[in-house]
Amino acid sequence: MPSQDERSTAGARAPLLPAPTPRRASARLYPLPLLVAAAFAASYHLFALAPSPSYYQSLLLSLGSNDTAAAHLRALTVRPHLAGTEANAAAAAHVASALSALSFPTRLTPYSVLLSYPARRSLSLSAPGRDTTEFALKQETYPGDPYAAVSAEAVPTFLAYAASGSVAAEAVYANYGRAEDFAYLAARGVNVTGKVALARYGKVYRGDIVKNARDAGAAAAVIYTDAKDYAQGKAFPDGPWMPPTGVQVGSTFRGVGDPTTPMWASSEGCERLSVAEAMASDDMPEIPALPVSAKDGEAILQLIGGDAAPEDWQGGADAPAYRLGPGPAVLNLTYLGNETMATIQNVISVIEGKEEPDRYVILGNHRDAWTFGAVDPNSGTAALLELAQRLSELQKKGWRPRRTIILCNWDAEEYGLIGSTEWVEENRAMLTSRTVAYLNVDSAVYGLGFYASATPQLDELLIEASKQVQNPDNGTQSLYDLWMASNTSPLIGRLGGAGSDYSAFVQHIGIPSADMSIGSDYAVYHSLYDDFVWMEKFGDPLFKRHVAAASMWGLLALRLSDEEILPFNYSYYAAELENGAEDMNERVLGMPVSLSPLHKSIKEFKRAVLKVDSELKALQTWKIWAPWRNSPLTVRDINDRLMMTERAFTEREGLSGRPWYKHLIYAPSLYNDYGAEVYPGVDDAIQKAKRTNNTESWQSVQHEIHRISRVIDQAALVLSGGLT
Repeated sequence: MPSQDERSTAGARAPLLPAPTPRRASARLYPLPLLVAAAFAASYHLFALAPSPSYYQSLLLSLGSNDTAAAHLRALTVRPHLAGTEANAAAAAHVASALSALSFPTRLTPYSVLLSYPARRSLSLSAPGRDTTEFALKQETYPGDPYAAVSAEAVPTFLAYAASGSVAAEAVYANYGRAEDFAYLAARGVNVTGKVALARYGKVYRGDIVKNARDAGAAAAVIYTDAKDYAQGKAFPDGPWMPPTGVQVGSTFRGVGDPTTPMWASSEGCERLSVAEAMASDDMPEIPALPVSAKDGEAILQLIGGDAAPEDWQGGADAPAYRLGPGPAVLNLTYLGNETMATIQNVISVIEGKEEPDRYVILGNHRDAWTFGAVDPNSGTAALLELAQRLSELQKKGWRPRRTIILCNWDAEEYGLIGSTEWVEENRAMLTSRTVAYLNVDSAVYGLGFYASATPQLDELLIEASKQVQNPDNGTQSLYDLWMASNTSPLIGRLGGAGSDYSAFVQHIGIPSADMSIGSDYAVYHSLYDDFVWMEKFGDPLFKRHVAAASMWGLLALRLSDEEILPFNYSYYAAELENGAEDMNERVLGMPVSLSPLHKSIKEFKRAVLKVDSELKALQTWKIWAPWRNSPLTVRDINDRLMMTERAFTEREGLSGRPWYKHLIYAPSLYNDYGAEVYPGVDDAIQKAKRTNNTESWQSVQHEIHRISRVIDQAALVLSGGLT
């Protein structure tokens, strides 16, 4: 671990990877003896000395340790550890110590960033003829709770970056707080202006709920966890569901990274916006907002009158009838936030590659949690450390990766993907020129099933790897069988949403990436009850799922780092581009828009895919029957093309109105930060054109179609390895 002075002085950071050694002048060698010697050496190493990559893959899968994963999770979750707190610094020290103990060069990389904490909160409910109810805004512990005492360290329930202020106004019920929900209220003649919008969690990002309320004219917003969605059975600790006083806390920032350094890294001495300027950004909610429990939300709904809400806006069987309002319920809300510059710390650890140390396979998970974080995110952190232990064991058996593996533990993800974004922005030039792939695991274990998302060239690799990993819930099956039984559609999701740390890698600099987990949802998300007891009782009692997640993660890392030819298949990308074009065609049918530029570009990309597939088959054939014909430069060239094609889908100017998002194929929906869109710039333009329906707006749609056509043309050129 570096000294305190090294950690606090960003400008003095020493590289974890040494600079390449200058090459010495060599004597002239005659070509024929050299070729014979090279062929003999290659064959000798292939058949006599070096174990094959598959040997180390099998060894990795055999080394899983349930106890190691459980021990790390218990240690990481002994206290709530919100970003910027002493407890989270202690968690960073645990991760760094564990990695350093394995003899991996490791350091803490600090950044000063704008974080948000609650200073004062209050919420009361009144109505004519009723006594005023003062809400406690507190999550209750339960009898025998082993974390009851330390729960006092948890941050009070709040929504990060909500505007400070006080509002007393009638309540309006807005369902899930989507744009279409507020449009429905307007169509029904329900006036939201100046009111407090009450919405429930479950469909869109909470920051979009507050923004939609603001755009509809609301003076404040309250978001609650509806029992219909979060309490469908026995509540924790008797079951896995959210207790009545449970509250989902979280961020409402709709941007990415440190709010004071938009578009650039938060390095020491850098240019910054003031706190006031950052808080005035359109990515901030700009109105006061609070989260409340199902119990408090139901109390408010009981006093809202007006017309009955539609059937699909109603609650569960035991809930009162939901009405739209406004009033007569009046909410008196006060929120005072403390927006302050705080130090966060990423942990970065390196396993240097042998043949290609300048090519990186990066694994990432975040560490910071709103409370204890047993599922989100420290099931992923525990899996990362358990995997690191296995990689160390491989090293003892003689393994060294062909390419460099970098293990990253991010900070302040919960506030807006801050730690990973600042690191990517600070190292952008190196990462864009050297990174093969980024593999993200946010929460490794939620419960049942297997779920994965990726950029399409990794689809085949994910499927193949899942067939080698054992199903943690059925020893006679593979993880692939579990995946098939999970009934996900599509099988592999896409990384367009801004829900985790892959965002900067894919959407900002165009790195092939994947994200995966065992299970996908859990009821106590971002609440006080996401602790080790919940995980041990309901999430993963035997910690077999943690081991399976680490096995899948590690197997992908080994294949990407060790195989001579990168295991990418761009035919899946071509199909994805084509499917996106078909969906777009349905949306613009009958409009003054032509998709012919897009179809032409996709056709060129498919030609490039066929060309590179042919080259890859030839290389694989030579590798088996004539290894001396596989020139290292030829292999390097095709690998570079496979690696750099994803970069070609980015454009310097970024999406219109959202310049940080450089990737024109994948980015978040403009209306739901969690939602992934294919061709996001076109989607934004179509939605605007359908609202305004004028010539200029449809010309903007056509312009966006030309933009994506151009980046697909660029990707085709990179993949084919040719110039015009």
